[in-house]
Amino acid sequence: MAEQHPQREAHPSLSVGEVARRSGVAVSTLHFYETRGLIASTRSAGNQRRYTRDVLRRIAFIRVAQRVGVSLAEIEAALATLGSGAPSRDDWARLSAAWRHDLDQRMAQLKKLRDTLDDCIGCGCLSLERCWLRNPQDKLAGKGPGPHRLWIGKPAPEEGDAQ
Repeated sequence: MAEQHPQREAHPSLSVGEVARRSGVAVSTLHFYETRGLIASTRSAGNQRRYTRDVLRRIAFIRVAQRVGVSLAEIEAALATLGSGAPSRDDWARLSAAWRHDLDQRMAQLKKLRDTLDDCIGCGCLSLERCWLRNPQDKLAGKGPGPHRLWIGKPAPEEGDAQ
């Protein structure tokens, strides 16, 4: 007599190890994403995390967005608008269009930095008189924390500012 097998799920869930292997992210990263609410799991009878297959698309969405420079907070807000399902092609198009302006500004700032950074690399101390990153006597500290002359989205200060 043939052995009877229990009926298999139409779409079996994935273990945390399987998701890590298939998505290319560490298990600890999956736990972090879950803590932040970016992905969700259920628990098996043995209290093991189980994920539906659509979590792979959510993780791909997160990784691609991070790769192009979208912050985790922005990704979190975007995924919150989608509910728990996997992002679709239309979702990506809508969200990436919303990020486009900020990404264009970041690219312009990076190009400017790239084009002027060779002087800084040459001296190593950021003290050249013509360097727009220079901050004599730490005068920019009065503007608050952060890199004021590298702040993405802001124009570089005029040469005479804060000197």
